[in-house]
Amino acid sequence: MKCPYCNHTETKVLETRETEEDVTRRRRECLKCEKRFTTYEQVELTDITILKKNGRRETFDKQKLMHSMQIAVRKRNISQEKLEEIASNIEAKLRSMMEKEITTKQIGELVMKQLKKIDSVAYIRFASVYLEFQDIDSFRREMDSLKQVPKEGA
Repeated sequence: MKCPYCNHTETKVLETRETEEDVTRRRRECLKCEKRFTTYEQVELTDITILKKNGRRETFDKQKLMHSMQIAVRKRNISQEKLEEIASNIEAKLRSMMEKEITTKQIGELVMKQLKKIDSVAYIRFASVYLEFQDIDSFRREMDSLKQVPKEGA
């Protein structure tokens, strides 16, 4: 760390504290001029690249994910906090995959898995768009498969 006063490159850390926002606060002292200063360190997360069905690439946007789930759960008894939790879990899962690109298929499957656990109507709504149901038989097959899945908390 370079001293902001004399630009000397050697400093010592006097004190380290973790803050609530996953930021590390360090109190430092320059080994040359002996002045003290504070630095803050934060992990810089790399962007997640999404590979769309049409081959286009774009940066992952948690708000877009939230919006698509909000459409699926409209007029259902699912809190905004629950959707935030799901979106955060999906983002964490995507980051843990350590892949350069994530397909929309992978994201869609993660969303469907979460929605299936909490609300079958929201799941069917999301699946109908994601799986591109073409007819009533597609809906019926998916609804029949839901009957065989145990509900969360049941």
